Amino acid sequence: MKRVFVLATILAVVLLLPFVASAAPTKLDFSNSANIYQEINLTPQQRQQLQAVRQRKNRDIQAMLDSSQRVKLAKTLHAGNSLDQALESLDLQPDQQEMLKAIVQISNLKMKAVSAHFLHN
Repeated sequence: MKRVFVLATILAVVLLLPFVASAAPTKLDFSNSANIYQEINLTPQQRQQLQAVRQRKNRDIQAMLDSSQRVKLAKTLHAGNSLDQALESLDLQPDQQEMLKAIVQISNLKMKAVSAHFLHN
């Protein structure tokens, strides 16, 4: 069921965002992607859109983890680690790793779309 959701989301992004030229890299550096957009003078609406993308990414990541992985993720984050470090500390199954890559790619595409809209206005 989760795979169908991820695949449907990927298909929707691909169909709805044709102006995004290429997929973002799958490197799991979440903090970096958020900080890039803080340096640009964004409107409040664009900041809100980016925040919504980050929140959705976090919800999707939580949904793909089992309960023990969510507990470990929370503990690792509360210890001061970045989301990237916390996710790397989990023992993810191969299908979870693929879903995580898809979630990251979708989030990066959405962030690119928001920033592309800013750059073209």
